[in-house]
Amino acid sequence: MFTRILTSALFAGFAAGLIAAVLQLVFVQPVLLHAELYETGAKLHFGTEGSSAHGPAMAFDAMRDGLSILFSGLIYTGYGLILVAAMALADERGVKITPRKGILWGIAGFIAVHFAPAISLPPEVPGSAAADVAVRQVWWFSTVAVTGLAMALIAFGQSWKTWGAAVLLLIAPHLIGAPHPEIFQGTTPPELASLFATRALGVGLSVWALLGLFAAYFWQREAQD
Repeated sequence: MFTRILTSALFAGFAAGLIAAVLQLVFVQPVLLHAELYETGAKLHFGTEGSSAHGPAMAFDAMRDGLSILFSGLIYTGYGLILVAAMALADERGVKITPRKGILWGIAGFIAVHFAPAISLPPEVPGSAAADVAVRQVWWFSTVAVTGLAMALIAFGQSWKTWGAAVLLLIAPHLIGAPHPEIFQGTTPPELASLFATRALGVGLSVWALLGLFAAYFWQREAQD
C-alpha cells in the first residue's frame, strides 16, 4: 500500500508540478517581475513614466527559473502525497477512485489550499503592505486545515448536522479574520496586485485539477500492475 501511494504521488505530483512551473513562468512571473520594479523604485506608481498594461517582457533567468521549476515539482509532489493518501483511505472504505472523480478531488484541494485562504488573505505581490509573516502563516495553515476537514465532511458526511458543521468550519477562519496591516499602503499599483492574485488562483485551479486527475489515474494503474 505504501509503495502504491508513494509511486502514484511521485508521478502525479511531479507531472503537475512541471505544468505548474510552465504556467507560472508564462502567466504569473511577468506580473511578479513588473511588481518588483515598483518595489525597488525602478518604477513609481503615478510617476512620470507610465506603466505598460501588460508589464515587461518575460525575462529568462536560468538560476531563478530552474529553482522555480524544481521547487514547483517538490511542492506538488508533497501535495500529491497528501491527496493520494486521502484517496487511499477513501478507497479502503469502498469509495471508487476514478480519473473523473480525481478532478473533483483536485478541485477540493484547490479550495482548501488556495481559494479559501485567498478570500480573506489574497496572494500578495512585492511592494504590498502586509501583516507579520508568522501571524499570517498561522492563520493560513489553520484555514487550510479546517477547510480540508470541512471538504471531507461535505463529501462523506451523511447527515445535516455533519454538513452544518462543515459550513461552520468553512466560515470560521473568516469570522475570526485574517491578519492585515493597520494601514493599507504600498508601492505596487492595485491593478497589478489584482492581476497577480487572479492569475495565481487561475493557475492553482488548473494545476490542482490536473493533480487530482493524475493522482487518480496512477492510483488506478498501480492497482492493475
